[in-house]
Amino acid sequence: MRKYILNSETLLYEIKEVSLKSKLFKGFLLLAGSIALAVLYLWIFTSVLGVDLPKTALLKAEKARWDARLDLMNSKMDRCEASLDALQIRDEDIYRSIFGMNEIPASVRAAGIGGVDKYSFLDGLEADNSLKNAAMRLDRLTRRTYVQSKSFDEVASISKQAGDMASCIPAIPPIVPDPSKYNFSSPFGYRTDPFTGEARLHSGVDLAMKVGNPVYATGDAVVEAVNFEFFGYGNTIILNHGFGYQTLYAHLNSVNVIEGMKVKRGDCIAETGQSGRASGPHLHYEVHYKGEKVNPTNYFDLSMPKEEYLAMVGKRESESQAVLTRRPFSVTRR
Repeated sequence: MRKYILNSETLLYEIKEVSLKSKLFKGFLLLAGSIALAVLYLWIFTSVLGVDLPKTALLKAEKARWDARLDLMNSKMDRCEASLDALQIRDEDIYRSIFGMNEIPASVRAAGIGGVDKYSFLDGLEADNSLKNAAMRLDRLTRRTYVQSKSFDEVASISKQAGDMASCIPAIPPIVPDPSKYNFSSPFGYRTDPFTGEARLHSGVDLAMKVGNPVYATGDAVVEAVNFEFFGYGNTIILNHGFGYQTLYAHLNSVNVIEGMKVKRGDCIAETGQSGRASGPHLHYEVHYKGEKVNPTNYFDLSMPKEEYLAMVGKRESESQAVLTRRPFSVTRR
């Protein structure tokens, strides 16, 4: 490279050779200055003016779009969860209760998702773990929805038998409601035990009457158990009516049914007695609903006209006789 300089004496331009070292040094200074200037401009834009780099701005815009989608998904999950909560309340308090179905355990409703290791790959992606939390919440909602769907399938299946439910509920007195034949001797609730004198829960009602009065099934059922004991309830019958209902008839003198036998409302299943731990001849009658002993008087009306009751019993006897005529069948009285 040649460099021309003006000679002040001759007023002519003369060629002056520039060394390679000088050239490299000047080139290095120019490059270093350019880099320093670029860094200075970058610092001013990013730190002072707060302007993002193109790639940073692009990534921030992409993150903002995904955050908006995540917020929208969380809002939708909020609505879905509220709807699912309402369906669960309706399912437990109305549908399953009406048909005498047991409540779904809270542990099943909680719908576990198999531990947090399933989402370990999302750890550290965000400071607040919003993506991980959303994924876990979505899985829980999916599981809860599945549980609720299966519950409704079960309710739908049971509801197809709703026509049978009215005849299965224990809705009539277990004896002919003739006030001249019985005395309502003890209600449901706490009372003084006639043998120990201590206060204890009387889990049924006592209908005092002479030995040998007929006892009738208070609803369609299957005979679940027949027990013969010297103490306690003495001779007892337990009927399973389905839909969460059971009835118990105790202190019987004789029993007309066997375990597994199907009975209809109004069928004579036993005779009153004084077996077991009883202070006098009477029928002890209980109603159980979903495993809990409840007040039987909430299910029958002792003021029911005896003529109406006897007409129902007579109709059942006629129907049973017609069945026996078509297909002989014998029941051993015990």
